[in-house]
Amino acid sequence: MSDILLEMKHITKEFPGVRALDDVNLAVTRGSIHALVGENGAGKSTLMNVLSGIYPHGSYTGQIFYEGRECRFSKIKDSEKEGIVIIHQELALVPYMSIGENMFLGNEQGRSFSIDWGRTYALADTYLREVGLTESSRTLIRDLGVGKQQLVEIAKALSKNAKLLILDEPTSSLNESDSRALLDLLLKFKEQGMTSIIISHKLNEVAYVADDITVIRDGKTIETLHKGVDEITESRIIKGMVGRELSDRFPKRVDVAIGDVSMEVKNWTVHHPKYTGKKVVDDVSFYVRRGEVIGISGLMGAGRTELAMSIFGRCYGSNISGELLIDGKNVHLSSVREAIEHKLAYVTEDRKGNGLILSTPIATNTTLANLAAVSHRGVIDRDREYAVADTYREKLRTKCTGVEQRVGNLSGGNQQKVLLAKWMFAEPDILILDEPTRGIDVGAKYEIYCIINQLAAEGKSVIMISSELPEVLGMSDRIYVLNEGRMVGEFDRAEATQEKIMAVILRSSANGKGAITQ
Repeated sequence: MSDILLEMKHITKEFPGVRALDDVNLAVTRGSIHALVGENGAGKSTLMNVLSGIYPHGSYTGQIFYEGRECRFSKIKDSEKEGIVIIHQELALVPYMSIGENMFLGNEQGRSFSIDWGRTYALADTYLREVGLTESSRTLIRDLGVGKQQLVEIAKALSKNAKLLILDEPTSSLNESDSRALLDLLLKFKEQGMTSIIISHKLNEVAYVADDITVIRDGKTIETLHKGVDEITESRIIKGMVGRELSDRFPKRVDVAIGDVSMEVKNWTVHHPKYTGKKVVDDVSFYVRRGEVIGISGLMGAGRTELAMSIFGRCYGSNISGELLIDGKNVHLSSVREAIEHKLAYVTEDRKGNGLILSTPIATNTTLANLAAVSHRGVIDRDREYAVADTYREKLRTKCTGVEQRVGNLSGGNQQKVLLAKWMFAEPDILILDEPTRGIDVGAKYEIYCIINQLAAEGKSVIMISSELPEVLGMSDRIYVLNEGRMVGEFDRAEATQEKIMAVILRSSANGKGAITQ
């Protein structure tokens, strides 16, 4: 009989108007990596919040057994005392504090009213080495990339003597190399006897690390697959997640007529807003045609987001130079408002910081970029606003109790759908999508891909920035490759491969040159 570390039995959790968990059962073997997969809103994060005490005992029904004992956690501190540590998708780090300060925040080292900083930083450095970071623990969080911040969170968990580590979408903001390094770290911890639960939409990563995979759909446990016993394939997992087979991960675009050039960028250069001597975008040129989907690929820090934001009303950067042509006319977009007026839209990757107002309803967020369309003489028509939001809710299959629900109460994937609806309602001719499917399950991804194809069929121009190479390859008519702020490659759909894209990135890094390569 296997050694069960954690068992959750008949867990049911209700919110007003919705049953998030319905008789869910989960058993995690000691020293294993257990994956939780399911669509957005399936209940994965809710289940882990129940386990960690974020949703205290009494707010749900069912039992939790940990190391053979029934646990009734009333707050997160209770679960952490038992060695259960959760790392959320949105990293809980204070950017203007050092790594060491963040690591022991709320668990300060020293005596009452006196922090032992020497001990704090010494211990922090020890844990940093365990996760493979060479930075000093005195380094500010803001000076680290997202991948290293994720490792800091894991080091922070180790400092709490974690026995069961829960990671919610740990690689959603990481590129492929950083993702693989993180997964290899989990495998290393597994060899040392640590147990992990990982929530992920990236099925290739799940298959790589997981010993067991539990599929949750609509708040219910569908099945648990065991490595070496069950056949674990992406198609089987997808079928369990969405209740149907997806014969093709990327929908085909049929009979889409690609028209004239709608937007062209020439010799675009952008400097860092703070360190003005540093170029984040260096002499970049590209174009997009009507009915065309172009992909912009590159590693983290390549300058893709900076390029997009600087084009969209110069909302990023300093000393911006170059030409921007829309429909053949040279335009100077000095604000977001001017960009919108020129039928240009930008769907940000930072949906919580820059994309949505989390404290307001879905209906309010949906119409934000085009208030004139739901207003009369400067007064918003709430009925019209509601009808518009409801239309997009149905079109994008957003899981919610209604369009009056607060956006902050939605899952990450459903928030992304609201953000997409907001800019679709602005009726742009040119749509820049920055990581449009980050943190979204395969079923919802397919729906968004269909929407992208529909936009292209309507003659819209779509620019898609993505860190997922299969996504770029599957959706794009042409692919531009960005590296270190320079355009280093351009490929037609027929000739593009993952190997070719990575080759031009590595070659350009080695040469220190930004010449276009085909």
